[in-house]
Amino acid sequence: MSSLAEGSLAPEFCLPDQDGQEVCLDQFRGKWLILYFYPRDNTKGCTQEAMDFTSLRRQFEELGAVIVGISPDSTESHRRFKEKRGIEITLLSDTRREIIRKYGAWGKKKMAGREYFGVIRSTFIIDPEGRIRKIWRKVRVKGHAKEVLEAIKLLTSDAS
Repeated sequence: MSSLAEGSLAPEFCLPDQDGQEVCLDQFRGKWLILYFYPRDNTKGCTQEAMDFTSLRRQFEELGAVIVGISPDSTESHRRFKEKRGIEITLLSDTRREIIRKYGAWGKKKMAGREYFGVIRSTFIIDPEGRIRKIWRKVRVKGHAKEVLEAIKLLTSDAS
């Protein structure tokens, strides 16, 4: 597990988005960043999470926050996923799982009695200076996007 904690600097990253454009953490300086890690495009929980964040995107933007999802899927998979589901948030491709590991979102999981390694659904709120302000690990999708929105409302009201 990662030693990342609330208050620590967010690990740097540069990854390709769904269009193959490089997106780096430093591009978000001056904005709040909702960075979430998810296992796979087009699976039930991951689709619901992306749709929930998309439905609240404008409310996040009004608070100066941008939402970015990261999974090990390819840029092509992300592009098809966004088109098929009408997803309006940026999706980054970490096929080598380097950034997923840096953020402690890779680890042992259990399903149907078998253990395997995979992406542990996790969400981070990163402030305009690049510090992690809130972490959710082993996220349950239902209601999560709303919970993140409530947290960013509190954080941005504290910051003003």
